[in-house]
Amino acid sequence: MPLHEETTAQPDVSSLPILVAAGTSGETAELARLLQSLGYSGVTAVNGPAPVPPAEVGASYRLVVLGLTNPLGTGLDTIALIRKRLPAAALPILVVSQALDGPAKRSALRAGANDFLTLPMDGDEWSLRTRNLLLMSDQYHAALNDKDQLRVELQTRSSRLRMLIENGLLMARTHDRTSLLRHTLFEGQRLIACDAASVYLVTPQGTLRFAMRTRDDALAQEEIPLYDPDTGAPDTHYVSTWCALHQQSILVDDVTSETRFDLSGTRRFDAHSGYRTVSLLTVPMAPRKGEVLGVLQFINKLDPATGRVIPFPSELVPLVEALAAQAAVALDNLGLLDERRASMESLIRTIATAIDAKSPYTARHSERVPELALMLAEAAHAEPLGPLATFGFHTDDEWHEFRVGAWLHDCGKITTPEHVIDKATKLETIYNRIHEIRTRFEVLWRDAEIERLQALAAGDDVTAVETRCAAQKARLQDDFAFIAQCNLGSENLSQAHRDRIQQIGATAWLRHFDDRLGLAEEELARREREPLRTLPATEFLLADQPHHVIVRGLADLPDADMGFKLDMPDHAYNHGEIYNLSILRGTLTPEDRYKINEHMTHGITMLERMPFPKSLRRVPEYAGTHHETLLGTGYPRKLGAADLSVPARIMMIADIFEALTATDRPYKKPKPLSEALHILHTLKHKGHIDADIFDLFLTSGVYLRYASKYLAASQIDAIDIQRYLGPVPVPQ
Repeated sequence: MPLHEETTAQPDVSSLPILVAAGTSGETAELARLLQSLGYSGVTAVNGPAPVPPAEVGASYRLVVLGLTNPLGTGLDTIALIRKRLPAAALPILVVSQALDGPAKRSALRAGANDFLTLPMDGDEWSLRTRNLLLMSDQYHAALNDKDQLRVELQTRSSRLRMLIENGLLMARTHDRTSLLRHTLFEGQRLIACDAASVYLVTPQGTLRFAMRTRDDALAQEEIPLYDPDTGAPDTHYVSTWCALHQQSILVDDVTSETRFDLSGTRRFDAHSGYRTVSLLTVPMAPRKGEVLGVLQFINKLDPATGRVIPFPSELVPLVEALAAQAAVALDNLGLLDERRASMESLIRTIATAIDAKSPYTARHSERVPELALMLAEAAHAEPLGPLATFGFHTDDEWHEFRVGAWLHDCGKITTPEHVIDKATKLETIYNRIHEIRTRFEVLWRDAEIERLQALAAGDDVTAVETRCAAQKARLQDDFAFIAQCNLGSENLSQAHRDRIQQIGATAWLRHFDDRLGLAEEELARREREPLRTLPATEFLLADQPHHVIVRGLADLPDADMGFKLDMPDHAYNHGEIYNLSILRGTLTPEDRYKINEHMTHGITMLERMPFPKSLRRVPEYAGTHHETLLGTGYPRKLGAADLSVPARIMMIADIFEALTATDRPYKKPKPLSEALHILHTLKHKGHIDADIFDLFLTSGVYLRYASKYLAASQIDAIDIQRYLGPVPVPQ
């Protein structure tokens, strides 16, 4: 039956390639002509002795018409070779022969032949058998092709899914906004095979800002308002604003024929840059049920086969929306982290400012020390050579951690009583008790006056009485002036001065009033440690009374597990008058000094008990080591050089230099630059501070930059830094 007479709808197999190799060249040519006459156009006849390799046969043909003796070789051998490489459905074999007996047929079947024809043959049978075998082969190859296409599709989908998962993991690990946007754009461009990608970010002013592009074109500077500035109505004329406002993706197949949106800006950009935008896929970036953060725009989808620009397929939209959602969540998380960090830093600065505000004696100290420490840390970070070459803060988290530690370095002072920090005189507690002492001198002055009047009334010698009274008053004036001067603590107190304090203090006077009336419970409890005396009671001009001693309670004891090594006095306070006036230098007793130094133990205890995140785990170290020394003589833990990191050593120098040069301390005159550096140089030579960091402090110019910003012009004198540089001499 001719092919055109077939009534059943079947695929057209007439052009499929057929290889004919019969017994002789004449037979081969005849079979080929017959097939061609039946409508098969892809017939190839093999003549001559040169064999055709089975691999080439399988790649080039869909049917082999084979004689058992043929130009390819022995028929059975040829069948076996072809079947070894290809299954029967892939390349059917039709065996033709003048006379084919039963054993020959079975041998051919065992070797892998599909069908037989005995010559001479009927044309219709020949056509049907050929067609059926070609249909079988065609269906096999169609199924194989479908399988290949399915495999490619599965591989593509798997690749995209894997890329999306990897992208999500990378985004989760990225803590930098710019890196996140760059990664999103380039991965998205690679994921959907397009020529370019851009991102717009929503600004606090309600506009879209062109933030980044994968191409090297200059970014457009103008921002696109999301709302009309005059009416406040949503501006949906542009692709990007419509996408952001409606939080829906938009496909534009051809910019030149697009009528839904105003694309004049895109065309102007193309004209300016020389680029040609054709197709667009614009996707909103919005965390789930959140406000839109921006818009991703992918430009010019490329045909993988030809590289030609084509429209974006709609099936890519969910994939890109997933990518945009990942980016939005990551951006939102970064925003939350930034807000948390900003909130934490603001809170920390507020605490530090409040601590400084407690006392003019520490005014702005908590602000200036972090700035100086950061300047010095930046200089150390930039050192390419030498002992500091390996130091560096390599992430924003590490810089943030150091900054927080620097701001909190004196957080423990929130527990230090102001009257101790501000103790400007020896007798000062909450107020200056020199006024009490002066009142007693006033009492003795009046006692001398009463004694004079009584003596005159008794008829004593006037001259002697007046002389004695004048001498008493002169002594009182001199003694009070001496006590008042001792109270200032501005000079070293000699043993003779201390003896005189004792002598003056032994002067007696009479108290006629109950000294336990009007006292608060705590003060009254301290008085009960003393016996009740009958009035009038003899008191002394200066005294160390039992009630002057404040016993240290259990709450005042440091935690034994914290490793503090401060020398702790027996009592919390001792307000004894002679005890305080006899301080050798300055105004602080050992109890006062401990109370001030105790700010470090309180600060470290607070910080080490705080549940800092991993990124801030070293804050207690940075905040709690600036009073240590490399010799192990500092406080509160007596740490040595092996225990003190570079950031801790930076904090030591920053704290000392700020304290020496501060211009707003009411209790001292600020030191000029030369004197402050001389003191630091002395500490360097004694081994208290790090020599390399001190030298860097000078050679980097940090000392001068800080001085120019915070020191008075009169403090900044001429400095030859060379005299301070160099290694510390090793003791012989």
